[in-house]
Amino acid sequence: PSKDFPSFEKNLKAQAGSNLYNQIKTLSAQIKNPATAEKDRKIALIFLIHMMGDLAQPMHTGRSEDLGGNKIQLTYFGEKTNLHSLWDGKLVDSQKYSYTEYAKLLDIKTKNEVSQIQSGTLENWLFDSHQIANKIYAQTPADSKLSYDYQYKFNAIMERQLLYGGLRLAKLLNDLF
Repeated sequence: PSKDFPSFEKNLKAQAGSNLYNQIKTLSAQIKNPATAEKDRKIALIFLIHMMGDLAQPMHTGRSEDLGGNKIQLTYFGEKTNLHSLWDGKLVDSQKYSYTEYAKLLDIKTKNEVSQIQSGTLENWLFDSHQIANKIYAQTPADSKLSYDYQYKFNAIMERQLLYGGLRLAKLLNDLF
């Protein structure tokens, strides 16, 4: 795990092949390109929205050797799962809010705060998520038995990531369109 931004950015840009970083850049370029057919632009937009959601889910910027937490087994409220799956949905779902309720709950930032959250580059946003992944790894060892205490410990971070993901997606879409 990279602890400083320059080494993280260097490693990020050195990665070849299909990854979150390269996909977001490629999809953005396809959407911006006037030569891209409308049908292909729509497909690219759907995938871009999905990838930006993945960017905000910290385990997507986690360690490649454990597939972003997929190989870290644990128990959440007595159900066997893995760290990636916990952060991919189980943690959010266990709060029992509807999408509308979550939107109202999270939409409390001032214009200046929103501007600050949306500042920076794609690389900065990935590093931000990566740093959170490192905190999660440090506090979630394999074979953990998790329940309310874990929700309490990570609820603010989880809600932050939902908010940041939505606001940063909005920024990217505004820039593209």
